[in-house]
Amino acid sequence: MRDIRYPIEGVIYHPEERARGYLERSVWRPQTVGGVLRETASRCPERTALITDEGSLTFRELDELTDRLAAAMLRLGLRAPDRVIFQMGTTIETALALLACYKAGIVPVCSLPQHRQLEIGALIRQTGARGYFVQGDFGRADLPDFAAQMMADYPGVEHLIVARGSASQTGHAMGSMIDGMPLLQAREQLFGNEPGCEDVLSFQLSGGTTGSPKIIPRFHAEYLAHALACARRYRLDETERIIWALPLLHNAAQVYVLMPVIAMGVSAVLMPRVDVPRMMELIDQHRVTRAMSIGPIAPQIMAYPDLARHDLSSLRLFITMSAADHLERHLGVPCSNLFGITEGLLLGSPADAPDYVRHHTQGKSGCVEDEIVLLEPESETPVKPGEMGELCFRGPATLPGFFNAPDANARSFTAHGFYRTGDMMTAHVVDGDTFYTFGGRLRDNINRGGEKIGCEEVEALINTHPAVSEARLVAMPDPVYGEKGCIFIIPRPGSLAPSVPELGAFLVEKGLAKYKCPERVEHIDAFPVTKVGKLDKAALRTRIAQVLNREAAMRRESDDDQD
Repeated sequence: MRDIRYPIEGVIYHPEERARGYLERSVWRPQTVGGVLRETASRCPERTALITDEGSLTFRELDELTDRLAAAMLRLGLRAPDRVIFQMGTTIETALALLACYKAGIVPVCSLPQHRQLEIGALIRQTGARGYFVQGDFGRADLPDFAAQMMADYPGVEHLIVARGSASQTGHAMGSMIDGMPLLQAREQLFGNEPGCEDVLSFQLSGGTTGSPKIIPRFHAEYLAHALACARRYRLDETERIIWALPLLHNAAQVYVLMPVIAMGVSAVLMPRVDVPRMMELIDQHRVTRAMSIGPIAPQIMAYPDLARHDLSSLRLFITMSAADHLERHLGVPCSNLFGITEGLLLGSPADAPDYVRHHTQGKSGCVEDEIVLLEPESETPVKPGEMGELCFRGPATLPGFFNAPDANARSFTAHGFYRTGDMMTAHVVDGDTFYTFGGRLRDNINRGGEKIGCEEVEALINTHPAVSEARLVAMPDPVYGEKGCIFIIPRPGSLAPSVPELGAFLVEKGLAKYKCPERVEHIDAFPVTKVGKLDKAALRTRIAQVLNREAAMRRESDDDQD
């Protein structure tokens, strides 16, 4: 019998027979997130769960406060499986709000504070949201006022809850809701109303860089097991302390941090924003054992000039998206590459994995039932061993389909149910295990007069240059070849970005074909990111195209003056 107590129209659920098999083989957990938190709070009530500069919470406090908030939401009029928009940063209040929703069966729509009318409007229309959580003190943005405007445009959104700020006339202060709900009454109200383990936990957003994000339903049983399989892959144990400085609403924050915290009893240090000097101080102060860079953190660490004054001896592993060898030499701490996708696959390697695996692959899955194939692009033909192909996967955590998106679902899966990632990978067999190396996006290349240049291949070499902290290659328009390569470089402190001839000589010496060498170098202080926190290469391409247009205009003006 299925444990779906609050079905949602438009959600594609895992077929019953498959779900039953996952539960029987223990690749799903027959529990809910709320139930697991209660068990952990009972086992280690006074252990610290979450740490911030503003204060900390024990597991007992985390469990009690989320019970009270969950019941307060039900008293307010929200009901499972209502959807609620989230625009909150990385704070204890965000963790409380998320976990309270998970306990009540209310489904967070994991948006970001940076999203505006187009994104939020589309998400409200797509999900039929009835509630709205905002953070009242997020930067210079007035999120309560923005939410009130959106609610005026979409009257179906009835309930506004404001954390870390006073409630507006149309909203409710989250702190007051908790204070007004006695614990005993809260637990009586929640009893019997909890979601089932196969119910939807949250609506995560796809990481696409164009158009409206697709909505990815994640489920209690699979999400818990997914996160714990990854934790096992990294040899994580309950003595660990993790640090996190990126959005807490991201899928990465949930699977790498929040789920292990509540399920294993590990502790997490939360930072409201990326601040490398403060991160180094917190690693030292709280004896952090695990750190992670998804996005801008690793390049900023590489450019940080005062690293030597911090004690990082507690760190057992630093996980990054790429260039782990580069970062490991800089930090003196074991580092490994990772790969993660919200649609349901996590690859990684622990600190004791061979150097080649940690530094030159993204690792492997921690789930024994994840199946991976590499296919020739736009086909269902597997590539030959050693060749690069599109990463496609299926398994216990693979989404069965995007929410209310039949066209996207028709395009996104193979005939055998493998999800097409659009990411290119190469498989490597080491000591009998298969590991995967990221080779770029299907369309992340440069077509230089018909010759294709893979950006990641060139970037990986340039990132080994002693003057380079981080580099990203994009296509720039060219009147003869159609496209040429432009490299954006963040130099190391005290260094200058190499010139085009210097960089070309360096790359040719490394063995790179000359036609692949970048033909323009641009200095940049920080890379632009999308609203979901991923590198925005489209913005870099736009930037260099605008620079070239300005230079062409100046040349034309100069020619006119000479005439």
